[in-house]
Amino acid sequence: MPRKIIARRSQIHGNGVFAAAALKKGERLIEYKGQRRTHEEVDNDTTGDIESGHTFLFTLNDEYVIDANHGGGTARWINHSCDPNCEAVLDEADGDDRRKDRVFIEAIRAIKPGEELTYDYGITLDEAHTARLKKIWACHCGSKKCTGTMLKPKR
Repeated sequence: MPRKIIARRSQIHGNGVFAAAALKKGERLIEYKGQRRTHEEVDNDTTGDIESGHTFLFTLNDEYVIDANHGGGTARWINHSCDPNCEAVLDEADGDDRRKDRVFIEAIRAIKPGEELTYDYGITLDEAHTARLKKIWACHCGSKKCTGTMLKPKR
């Protein structure tokens, strides 16, 4: 069966993931994979570059984060957009072990071959959104709906 998505260089940022075939609205495209780590482990990790605004961390639930730096796949290359064509969908596992929860990327509209896959990262930070943080988390999606930042407004 031919692959429906491929990773390659992106005009949005670094690498990206693109449709290699027509994709249907609602189609589950790929799982976001990586090592399950607690929020505390991630917060205490000094190996990442938090100041770059570049991360392969995906909040899974209140207990765990998926760290695609370790065991991550192609989904980690999907870029953010303020006008996305995909969304991240949480699949909660049966039972109490939250490490078994999974995240899938699904198309929210039909996607043409060659089109880059994107979703809204929905980044929320506890601290104030200073000019420095807005610069770190600047958005370059190029959409007419671009807000200029990947940060979500505080509620």
